[in-house]
Amino acid sequence: MTSGAPPRPPLARRLDAPAAPLAVAAHVFPDGRARLAPSGELVHGCADTLAEALAELPPGTCRIDLDMAGVTFMDSAGLGFLEALDAYGRCRLVPVTATGWTGQPRRVLELAGLDTADPLNPPPEDPAPAAPGTPAPAPAPASAVAAERGERLLELQQEVEQLRRAIASRPVIDQARGILMAAHACTPQQAWDVLREASQRSNTKLRTVAAALTAGALPDGPPPPEEIRTALGAALARTIACGEGDDGE
Repeated sequence: MTSGAPPRPPLARRLDAPAAPLAVAAHVFPDGRARLAPSGELVHGCADTLAEALAELPPGTCRIDLDMAGVTFMDSAGLGFLEALDAYGRCRLVPVTATGWTGQPRRVLELAGLDTADPLNPPPEDPAPAAPGTPAPAPAPASAVAAERGERLLELQQEVEQLRRAIASRPVIDQARGILMAAHACTPQQAWDVLREASQRSNTKLRTVAAALTAGALPDGPPPPEEIRTALGAALARTIACGEGDDGE
């Protein structure tokens, strides 16, 4: 049976989009329990946002439960988020849970070998092996389910490799956005639009456009190739013109 859900875009493609800032909503119950609901993306800086939210909890907080359903994306910084949360609970002897994982963050937990229900509180390990002489259970026959899981694992491994490459390109994209904002007094969203449009106009990967722009901004740095320069100029002219038009309405 065919699912009606739209196909899921690759991780790297989603990482090329501007990050959704992490926000943490908190509610403290009269019995001392605290419920935190993060929303956004677990990327660079997410552990600092978590620390600020934890610092605002009242001293008598006796338990902290995180509902992670609002987290839409997670890279390696998300593992640091979990480590900081776990360290907080151990230091203060407070039970901490993190449940409700969905989508791409859940798949990252799977690939990291963490429990997807609550990575901070995995279930007990399997019982000890049977005593010597006990017949070993017969191996389960191969099934369509096992084959499907193998295919899914291969797909996830490929997505993680894409994720690693995209994470490596993220800093240069952010630097290029900063250069455009400083040089042309545009907003972060406008800078992102310029890079994306220049990538499309020049038929060049976005990270390649960003790297060329960043390298050209250095003292004695090489100018971007002609096709990228032309695409950036056209994208800047269109984006800035649209911005001026919006201001005049």
